[in-house]
Amino acid sequence: MAEYTQQQLLDLVNSSQVNPGDERVRQITQRIVSDLFRAIDDLDIKPDEFWAGVDWLARLGASGQLGLITAGLGFDRLIDIREEEADVAAGRAAGTPRAIEGPLYIAGAPLSDGQARLDEDPAQGTVLVMEGQVRDVDGKPVAGALVDVWHANELGRYSHFDPDQEDYHLRRKIRTDAQGRYRFRSFIPPGYAIPPNSPTSELFEALGRHGNRPAHIHFLVAAEGLRTLTTQVNIPGDTFLDDDFAFATRDGLVVELQPDTPPAGYESLGVDAPFTRVCFDFVLQPALDADEARPQARMDRATA
Repeated sequence: MAEYTQQQLLDLVNSSQVNPGDERVRQITQRIVSDLFRAIDDLDIKPDEFWAGVDWLARLGASGQLGLITAGLGFDRLIDIREEEADVAAGRAAGTPRAIEGPLYIAGAPLSDGQARLDEDPAQGTVLVMEGQVRDVDGKPVAGALVDVWHANELGRYSHFDPDQEDYHLRRKIRTDAQGRYRFRSFIPPGYAIPPNSPTSELFEALGRHGNRPAHIHFLVAAEGLRTLTTQVNIPGDTFLDDDFAFATRDGLVVELQPDTPPAGYESLGVDAPFTRVCFDFVLQPALDADEARPQARMDRATA
């Protein structure tokens, strides 16, 4: 048995080991534990507050909402900012801006060549066709690029996570044609809020913050020899466009809507009346190595 001061206990926690372990994991854990020890002391965190926090973390993990918390507390955007700062320092600042991936990507969406339809009849909301080109930083079209696209339904919910939707509803992967072109039909998605009566909403209510995201569409764009891009575009006019709880709105990623576009030339997408069109090109950086070109989502890359 032994009695410790706070500092003695912290030193013992950070130095105790029976094998070498992973040096990087030890470094990160020591920093986080040390900061938490100091926060408990500096803020005079009471036992009930501590154990309430432990309970909240347990419920958060069980809810599958960790990705909402990392986005809502700014960590997802922070990682992107650091990556972009590193790009600037290395002279690689080029291409379409990154944007957060969010926690709702699902691999394996049906693959189509050139174009795809995400929605189903009867159409929900305003018919949207988004089209454009995938290019490299020199302006060369990228044939055979893979454009993964996904967005929420009219209720702000995502397939796979919503039992009322079919698998891969509003999710598709499109292979660009010889000119690097892609296009897809869907509808203009709404913005949405974090789940009510959930661990995430509990925290944001306690912080006095809202949990709303503006309307957006997610993309993961990959091509051989080019750096995989995770991004999203925003729909203009949304109330929360400049007040996204996930801090994901980016200059250059707010699209321009072209309403009342004639349907001629879009019949293969089932368009037979005027619709809203969006034109958007994705510009990919060259990859420094094969790892940067892997066509995987961020969490999939980290856990591979």
